[in-house]
Amino acid sequence: MDWFPLINSLRIAAISTVVVFFLGVGAAQLIKKLPRLVKGVLDVVLTLPLVLPPTVVGYLLLLVLGPRRIIGAWALETFGLRLTMTWWSAIFACVVVAFPLMYRTARGAFEAYDSALTDAAQTLGKSRRWAFWRVQMPVCRQGILAGAVLAFARALGEYGATSMVAGYTPGATATVSTTVYQLWRTGDDALAFQWVMVNIAISAVVLLAMNWLEGRPRTQGGRA
Repeated sequence: MDWFPLINSLRIAAISTVVVFFLGVGAAQLIKKLPRLVKGVLDVVLTLPLVLPPTVVGYLLLLVLGPRRIIGAWALETFGLRLTMTWWSAIFACVVVAFPLMYRTARGAFEAYDSALTDAAQTLGKSRRWAFWRVQMPVCRQGILAGAVLAFARALGEYGATSMVAGYTPGATATVSTTVYQLWRTGDDALAFQWVMVNIAISAVVLLAMNWLEGRPRTQGGRA
């Protein structure tokens, strides 16, 4: 059994989660301070990939990253980099589809945060940046970690957008999801079932991690 699809899926999901973590936390922190109308509009825009069909997301990405499109052509001519049909092309798709989960979860955690804690830190001479990383993030870490786990799970199981942007090439761009589909399409049900069981096992671990995070007591000021 070739384990490349699993290794590829895990590295794509891991890299995507790191990117989504910083983008989601940054967007949540910024947008929660904006006026209600602006916040509502941005919420719609940033959450849209969560409700769009993955194939639609993949098509839109191809319109931007394709070798004959503006960004794709620029990257190919300037750096010799093809932004589609490579293993790391799937990262673009996973970032887009997983971002709303991280963003919405982080924003919910930040909106429940007591800003008086930040004000207290500033009265002690600490900067707002220090208060964000040393006070606000530890207090909100339960929700932030839950969002990161959800984003990882979403990226790991992504198929539609990934298959359109990265395609399926054994040993190069294959992921667990695309491998299951290709094995089913070619009639190899036995091997497809093995990959399905691998996916179920990983999903179960993710759900256990989610339940563990939700069951932990909330913290205050970074301490239990």
